[in-house]
Amino acid sequence: MAPSVSRSNGISKPSAFEQWLQKNGSTVLLPAIGILGFLTIWQLIAWSGVTRLPGPLSVFTDDRTRTLLLYPFYDRGGLDKGLFWQTMASLVRVAQGYAIASVVGISLGIVVGLSPAIDKALDPVFQFLRMIAPLAWVPIALVTFQQPEISAIFVIFVTAVWPILINTTVGVKQIPQDYINVKQVLQLKQKTFFFKILFPSALPYIFTGLRIAIGLSWLAIIAAEIVIGGTLGIGFFIWDAYQQNYVSEIILGVVYIGAVGLILDRAVAYIQTLILPE
Repeated sequence: MAPSVSRSNGISKPSAFEQWLQKNGSTVLLPAIGILGFLTIWQLIAWSGVTRLPGPLSVFTDDRTRTLLLYPFYDRGGLDKGLFWQTMASLVRVAQGYAIASVVGISLGIVVGLSPAIDKALDPVFQFLRMIAPLAWVPIALVTFQQPEISAIFVIFVTAVWPILINTTVGVKQIPQDYINVKQVLQLKQKTFFFKILFPSALPYIFTGLRIAIGLSWLAIIAAEIVIGGTLGIGFFIWDAYQQNYVSEIILGVVYIGAVGLILDRAVAYIQTLILPE
């Protein structure tokens, strides 16, 4: 029997941390190094005086910003709330507009993908509408709905619906002809064809659209809140900080926007891995 390897022979088993580092080091350390390098360069430029924009350390050195960072849950009534509540107000609007866009985009995308005639008839309309910038919809929404809250949700919807619709349409069109032939030969019911063939085949394309749409939704709500004004949200927080010349608060708000946007994108990607494992 071969002798067992022991510490006395000078060979030790890697610790759990060392094993984790060997497995995940490149995916964790390299991004961390990149972020740290970016922040360091930004801070050095701020110290050099080339720009009036303060460095990332101002988030911790400024008293007002440090308070916002340490106490995100404060609520003094009205619009004077911590960053947690500002962010949650924006996320609620995003959830509503994104949900409506998902239902409309997927449903209409399936209909258009299955009918070449409808596709040819509506494609110019879709291509025209999707080229309109989200901010251009803000005054139209305000005139139409007369309510800032509904207007903001509409802007999210009209921004998010196009990538979902277009990707769903492409996914339906990509269904192999063999699958269509199977439906005809076996005379499958429409319900069976939809849930067993069409929807599973188009699902990867649908998730591509959903992932693009969630990022666009988050961008749209920030811009909409800045333009509409007077409503609780992270966009309003940034614009209010700009008007009062609190530059460090603007930087903190931008950090929140980037972090939340990253989390939303990763959340949709994670759901995709659960439903469509590689």
